[in-house]
Amino acid sequence: MTFKVPEKYRIKHGPMGSDKTYGNNGQFMIISQKFKSPIGVQASDGMGWEHVSVSLRDRIPTWTEMCFIKDLFWDDDDCVIQYHPPKSEYVNNHPHVLHLWRPINDEIPRPPSILV
Repeated sequence: MTFKVPEKYRIKHGPMGSDKTYGNNGQFMIISQKFKSPIGVQASDGMGWEHVSVSLRDRIPTWTEMCFIKDLFWDDDDCVIQYHPPKSEYVNNHPHVLHLWRPINDEIPRPPSILV
C-alpha cells in the first residue's frame, strides 16, 4: 500500500508551487497523450487520509481519467473510494472536481466480488 506522487507533474512555481519537501502534498498538472485536456490534481495525506481532488476546466473527469489518476497515485492493489455523502454534508467548491480517498490506517470494507 503506497501513496505516491508523480513528481514529473508537480507544479513547482507560482502560488500553487511546491517541491519534494512537501512530501505527498501539492498541486499537479497531468498532461498525457491519452487525454485531450490537462488534468489538475491536488494531493494530500493529512489527518489520517490520503486524498486527491481531480479536476478539468470545463467538465467533470471521466471514469477512465479517474482510473488513470488512481494508478498514478496508488498501487494496483490499493483500494480507494469516491464518497457520496449525505446532501447535508455536501461541499462543492468547484463544479468539475471529483475526489478519491483512502484511509491510512484502516482497510476499506468491500462487498464480495460476486455481488458486483
